[in-house]
Amino acid sequence: MLSQVIRVLQNLDYGLILRAAIDISVVAYVIYRLILLAKGTRAWQILIGLLVFFVVLFFSEWAGLVTLNYVLQQVTPLGPVAIVILLYPELRHLLEELGRLGFWGAPLQVVNRENMTETLEEIVRTASLLSPRKTGALIVIERETALGDVAANGTELDAEVSTELLSTLFHYGTPLHDGAVIVRGSRIVAAGCTLPLSDAPNISANVHTRHRAAMGISEQSDAAVVVVSEETGTISLAIGGKLYRGLNTDKLRTRLLEAFGRGKRSAPGGLRAISFGRRRPGTKRGDANAAAAAGNVAPPPNPPAAEPGSAGGAA
Repeated sequence: MLSQVIRVLQNLDYGLILRAAIDISVVAYVIYRLILLAKGTRAWQILIGLLVFFVVLFFSEWAGLVTLNYVLQQVTPLGPVAIVILLYPELRHLLEELGRLGFWGAPLQVVNRENMTETLEEIVRTASLLSPRKTGALIVIERETALGDVAANGTELDAEVSTELLSTLFHYGTPLHDGAVIVRGSRIVAAGCTLPLSDAPNISANVHTRHRAAMGISEQSDAAVVVVSEETGTISLAIGGKLYRGLNTDKLRTRLLEAFGRGKRSAPGGLRAISFGRRRPGTKRGDANAAAAAGNVAPPPNPPAAEPGSAGGAA
């Protein structure tokens, strides 16, 4: 038995084994880096959706679900084109990252949660400081979805979050005041960034550029966006495509702590999302409240005045 094992070992092509090991290791490492790059972005959810699609496809064939399997098979040939269309921004970003040394380095850190409570407190303090001065502000706080592509169109800072720095950045007349600040963990990644505007069809006319930008980035990511109106000084918060307006310091702090898993859920009705439906001419405020309540959406107690579209806008 031992002699047979020795003969087998002697006949092995160790060069071939070494090449196969290197080949497998390189492919595994590249896949690992690609997963780290996609994790926390929209591409990650799309890849999960594709995985679910193929699981359903194989299950329908195994279970004999002929009609379902036929429909899925008709859609499958369109998969490569659909992937390119859906993942165009991510594919472009991937090719850019492949040319950077950072792609081959340490794992990406999307959000550092260690000092988020202190960071959120600094942001709340900034909003409470800028609000009475009617100084416009737009602060985007990353959660799980990385916003590197948005930060890339601004000015890189990589500075510690502080009330003094944020107030200075948004002070009227400074080069970066008319743009968004991207916050990742306890660091300000970039300032003067341009955000995508929301294209929701039912946004009312009194929601202008700064708030549309906040809604836009919250629709495309899971970021929490703090907005201070330059016209009225009203503090707002955009999360998940919804805009919460007329917040005071305590409500803003509570909502941010909830968003980052640092606080208790407020009682129902403690914070209400604004309804973007336009009121018909002649409709009273009470009728609008009733209509909003019927749709489980309530407007703020005192609707703020329209903010100029040119103030701090797309950024």
